[in-house]
Amino acid sequence: MPLDRTGIARRAAQELQDGFYVNLGIGMPTLVANHVPDDMTVWLQSENGLLGMGPFPAEDQVDADLINAGKQTVTAVQGASYFSSADSFAMIRGGHIDLAILGAMEISQEGDIANWMIPGKLVKGMGGAMDLVAGVKRVVVMMDHCNKKGQSKLIPECTLPLTGVRCIDMVITDLCVLEMDHDRHRFELVELAPGVTVDDVLEKTAAEIIVEREPAAISA
Repeated sequence: MPLDRTGIARRAAQELQDGFYVNLGIGMPTLVANHVPDDMTVWLQSENGLLGMGPFPAEDQVDADLINAGKQTVTAVQGASYFSSADSFAMIRGGHIDLAILGAMEISQEGDIANWMIPGKLVKGMGGAMDLVAGVKRVVVMMDHCNKKGQSKLIPECTLPLTGVRCIDMVITDLCVLEMDHDRHRFELVELAPGVTVDDVLEKTAAEIIVEREPAAISA
């Protein structure tokens, strides 16, 4: 059975490590904040100027002045700090962020990402995605395997405007986990969602991927 959004977020949270500085992209990646292990200290950064973002607030905890880059209300953990957007991007561009978890509209088989606009549709701007994929040490994408039309989002070559080239290290979808083999510039199938088979993934993946070993089961 494919993972739901919560299941994808739980699996993405397994990429966190104690002491990491982590940027969560808008949309589905923000759910990762709810699944940071209790015994782990992770500093979640938002490019609008917050380091130390906590889980989403309960109704009685909402502070309209405390928001993430997607303008959702958030909480702040003890020791959090606030700063300008310029300082925030200096952290990103200076290579001080260990991990970025982003959403995507398309991922190419070589690890290119398109996640900031669809031509002809109104967009608010590119946000920090281009800086994140260029300046962060490791980039993980979490997304649905197929779009709303049932078409694969993992394709040979992106058709939408690119955010970054050969910059994605891992893709976590509702069906599987794919890890980039940087020597061969192809994703390797390494984990499967419960009840999902290798054939299911291959059928719904337009991109060329590597399948050389038996994938493990996702433990979300």
